[in-house]
Amino acid sequence: MHLYIHIPFCKQACHYCDFHFSTHTANKRAVVEAIAREIELRKAYLPDGDMETIYFGGGTPSMLDEAELHLLLGTIHKHFRVAPDAEISLEANPDDLDAASLQMFFKAGINRLSIGIQSFHEPHLRFMNRAHSALQAGQCVKLAQKAGIDNISIDLIYAIPSENHNVLLADLSQAFTLGVPHISAYCLTIEPQTAFGSWLKKKKIKPIEEEYAAQQFEILVKSLGDHGYEQYEISNFARDRRYSRHNSSYWKQHPYLGVGPSAHSYDGTSREYNVSNNAKYLEAIQQERIPATTEMLTSADQTNEYLLTGLRTIWGVEMQKLHVLSNGAFALEQQQELEKMTRKGWIREESGILLLTDAGKLFADRIASDLFID
Repeated sequence: MHLYIHIPFCKQACHYCDFHFSTHTANKRAVVEAIAREIELRKAYLPDGDMETIYFGGGTPSMLDEAELHLLLGTIHKHFRVAPDAEISLEANPDDLDAASLQMFFKAGINRLSIGIQSFHEPHLRFMNRAHSALQAGQCVKLAQKAGIDNISIDLIYAIPSENHNVLLADLSQAFTLGVPHISAYCLTIEPQTAFGSWLKKKKIKPIEEEYAAQQFEILVKSLGDHGYEQYEISNFARDRRYSRHNSSYWKQHPYLGVGPSAHSYDGTSREYNVSNNAKYLEAIQQERIPATTEMLTSADQTNEYLLTGLRTIWGVEMQKLHVLSNGAFALEQQQELEKMTRKGWIREESGILLLTDAGKLFADRIASDLFID
């Protein structure tokens, strides 16, 4: 079983982010208490068994104070059996991490940190409107390691406009010196409902050039591979198989419960989407209602989601599972497309598993969408 907790608060809005959050924190304690209540109300959503992963995402979960974190973890332990070796992750921003907060997280049971560094280059941090400095970006990892949390992932963003690739190479070099076991690297994407989206519309910034982004991706993959990181998902790299167990459960289509404003849940046949509004969420939970919309997944939905997530991973997609999910429609509809992509050198099949080639990784989402069934 897997649990995701969305903490919908941030100190300030990053210019690229379109996740649900609020910078108004006056009702933070009330929302946290409502999330704890939602955990109680939804304890029957998942099948019986041990909770294998717990993930605090957001927003900025590192804004939780000690009482709030203990309330949530205490509620989880009260209503679920948490496995002794459960992965308990918390997303954090560098500016929230000092010796005291890290000790608090460690003592509370957080055993994995996902730190949103994004860049070690000061001008890029200012361009993205990040709250931390380049100095804090490096210091916080060392502080976390000193506090006893060695299972650390750092986020980096590439394809940020620059004259050349020197900033990316310097970012990677700095990351390697920190010795973290996991790096998530995401291409800068300009979403419409963001500051960057508004600037693009007003022509204050230029669109991300596809060729430049592809070059940066290739540099990224080679550099990480040369330093012992395995690309186990398009954007995720790990040493010694220290994969994100929680995120891997998504990609493998395991059921999970999501609580908090805007959180999603999946039970194998349907998805639920909590309202992306803190006030409406709070009002509903106070009335003992779950403010969620349910979507029943069709055979095509399940097949297409499996293609979209599975093809991005080293585990690929099982042809037999595609056959079962699609009720036989996949082979009938997409045999010619599969053959075309194989000739292009984008995909290969090994022992009944469909996998992307290195060349295909550049077009992962396009390949998946071209293989979708109706």
